[in-house]
Amino acid sequence: MKSNKPVLVVEDDVWTRLIGVVLDPSTSQERHDAFADFMSPDLPDFRGWCDKVQATAGRLYPSDVRLVSSKPELHSNLQSAEAIVTESLNIGREELALAPRLKVIHKYGTVLRNIDVPACEARSVKVLGVRRRANIACAEHAFALMLALVRKIEKLNGLISIDHLAAIHRPYIPFDRRHTPGANWGRFSGMRTLNGSTLGIIGLGEIGREIAIRANAFGMTLLYFQRTRLPPSEERILKTSYCSLESLLAESDVIIPQLPLDPSTLNFLNRERLALMKTGACIVNVSRAEVIDREAVLEALRSGHLGGFALDSLYEEPGRSDDELLSFDNVILTPHMAGSPRSNGLRDIKDLIGGLVNVLGAKP
Repeated sequence: MKSNKPVLVVEDDVWTRLIGVVLDPSTSQERHDAFADFMSPDLPDFRGWCDKVQATAGRLYPSDVRLVSSKPELHSNLQSAEAIVTESLNIGREELALAPRLKVIHKYGTVLRNIDVPACEARSVKVLGVRRRANIACAEHAFALMLALVRKIEKLNGLISIDHLAAIHRPYIPFDRRHTPGANWGRFSGMRTLNGSTLGIIGLGEIGREIAIRANAFGMTLLYFQRTRLPPSEERILKTSYCSLESLLAESDVIIPQLPLDPSTLNFLNRERLALMKTGACIVNVSRAEVIDREAVLEALRSGHLGGFALDSLYEEPGRSDDELLSFDNVILTPHMAGSPRSNGLRDIKDLIGGLVNVLGAKP
């Protein structure tokens, strides 16, 4: 018997799997339980959250949610698809021709470069996007790490008394307050500001653009490099300048590699490229640790060439208590927290489902 359930073809991602958990009753109990456990630090009642989203889903509950991870899988499921949810899979004229029932394409993000929008308009297929709160959180975390490095927050935290200074073998020598201000009475050196410094972003995707927006607010000069240059109009909006990778590495005070991990980006920042950085520059990484050669980073820290290093997520999770990176006072490691809290991703998926409901109908 033919099913009347709407068919939603969804690019398989650890977060978009939630669409199936919420809308497709055939999703395994094992997956339900795994997500309930994953959400538990921030959402004890995951089942209740699912029930609330289902109650607003109209004819989309129940749906036939088909997770795909490749172009062939995508194509083989398009014949009956009413909706496509994509993050990186390309949707163009070929895909539209294979999907006669298609009404909406929802990007899991806002950058639509993998979707042929004019072709969709010609077919009256709605194109939607969602500004992901988890990406915003990652950008905020990048700035938290950046500020912690240049303002030396980790090093200065708690050093508020003469006894604290003595414990780190730093004598208290007061300034002559009859003539001078009294700030920095601990006489710490090496403080920097983000304002007026140069930030180099490698990869202006969803998170890279969120970082760029915030860099402008801090008054930073912004450089970027990626394989495909942005249109001039987008560069103007983001107030960023395109340059070669070599120039970015040589000119930036802080470098953020915002890259997906694949064979082409593994150890992308290697020994040779780190050597091109100006002495004292910092690296902040909230993408994947493996895009930076770990041994090259350790060498650059030991030599003093690298002025600071901040990382979330780690090379090994959970990390090791004897990790050499922990021995440097200009290194900050956080345990894969950039996108948190979980409510960011939950609200993103709820908004995405709501967008599909608006197009495909709120009622059966």
